[in-house]
Amino acid sequence: MGVLRLELPTDPRWVNIVEKNIEEILTDHAWCEQKAATNAITIITNNSEHEDLVTDLLALAKEELDHFEQVHDIIKKRGLKLGRERKDDYVNELAQYMKRSNNGSRVSGLVERLLFSAMIEARSCERFKVLSENIQDEELSKFYRELMESEAGHYTTFITYARKYGKGIDVEKRWREWIAFEAQIIANYGNKETIHG
Repeated sequence: MGVLRLELPTDPRWVNIVEKNIEEILTDHAWCEQKAATNAITIITNNSEHEDLVTDLLALAKEELDHFEQVHDIIKKRGLKLGRERKDDYVNELAQYMKRSNNGSRVSGLVERLLFSAMIEARSCERFKVLSENIQDEELSKFYRELMESEAGHYTTFITYARKYGKGIDVEKRWREWIAFEAQIIANYGNKETIHG
């Protein structure tokens, strides 16, 4: 699937499910952006010795919070409500895979966290593309096209740092394993009005 290298594309019919409950997709999306910002800050906290990583992930965290604000603005403008934070089963499955794969070293822990983050950004980017190309709502179509480009940049940031700091780790091989695992689990999703659902 192009630059993202995802093995299993999202069925465009997922958008039909999304369109039946715009409030739910927007709430879920807003919380995805908040969690992405929190994730970037966690990586900074645990790896503060890498000045370039800190600088770039600070910018990324700010951008994710800006996206949260943009989604919240759309929710308010439409007279909808930002619901409570949603559980993200897809991300939780990826997180379990990350935990099982970390051999305990700091380098391995950082690489796994970066690849976990890249995986989420890659799928989010792909989902935003599917939304932008298939949703009937013109405002949301344009919005998701703009966000798709941003998420692609985030994916690149995480992959680049995994390669830079993954000394002694075959990052390319590991990334192929992540892609294969993600293809197995995403097959169970695509039937709910959530970004990864």
